Amino acid sequence: MANPNIPTPHITAKEGDFARTVLMPGDPLRAKFIAETYLEDAVLVNNTRGVHGYTGYYKGKRVSVMASGMGIPSIGIYSYELFNFYGVENIIRVGTAGGIGDNVKLRDVVLGMSAYTNSCYSRQFFDGSAAPCCSFKLLEQAVAAARKMGIEPNVGALYSSDIFYDESGAAGKLKNLGVLAVEMEAAGLYLNAARAGKNALAICTISDHIFRGESLPAEDRQTTFTQMMEIALEIA
Repeated sequence: MANPNIPTPHITAKEGDFARTVLMPGDPLRAKFIAETYLEDAVLVNNTRGVHGYTGYYKGKRVSVMASGMGIPSIGIYSYELFNFYGVENIIRVGTAGGIGDNVKLRDVVLGMSAYTNSCYSRQFFDGSAAPCCSFKLLEQAVAAARKMGIEPNVGALYSSDIFYDESGAAGKLKNLGVLAVEMEAAGLYLNAARAGKNALAICTISDHIFRGESLPAEDRQTTFTQMMEIALEIA
C-alpha cells in the first residue's frame, strides 16, 4: 500500500526515491555540486521550492543528497519527512560553521558530538534543557574515515543558534565551555533522529572564525569544502 503521506507539502519525490542515507547540506547548490561531482547516475528526485534532492551511486552504494535550507525550522521539516515518511535511516549534515574554539581554524573539519542550542524546538519533546547528541555509530565511522584520508577531525560540541546576527554574547560563554563552532541546524536534526529512532551526524567545515574576524568567500563554501563531503560519502 502506498504511503498516504507521500508526497509531502515540501518533498514531491516518490516512495523509494531516497536511499537509506541522505547527505544534507544547507545550500541547494552544494547539493547539486555533490551530486554532479561524486554520484554516478544521479537523478533529480526533488526540486520543490528549489530544494534540490538527488539519488545516485557512490562506489556502488546508493546515496541521496538533498538540501535542508537554513535553520532548525527548515531542517526540522525536511529531516522529519525523510525519517518518518521516506524510510531514510541516516542523515549526515555537511555544512559550514563559524569557529568558536581557539583550537579550530579555517577549513578544519568538525564532527558534532552534541549540540547546544537556543532554539525552543526541543520543548515539543521535553520541557527542560535537552542535550541532543549524534549517532555514536556514525561518529565513530566518520573519525575512522577521516583518519584514513589523513585528516584529524575536531570532535566536540556545536552550538546550533537560531540567531545569525547575535547580540547576546552567547558564543563567548560557550567558548568557555569548550564548544568548537556555531551553526544553525544540528540540534534540530539530532532531536528528530532521536525521536524517530534513526541516525544523524553533523560534519562541518569552518568557514569563518567568530573571534578572529576571518572568513572565506561564498564560492569557496559552495564548491571547495570537499573533505567533509568525502568523509560523509565514505560512511554513507
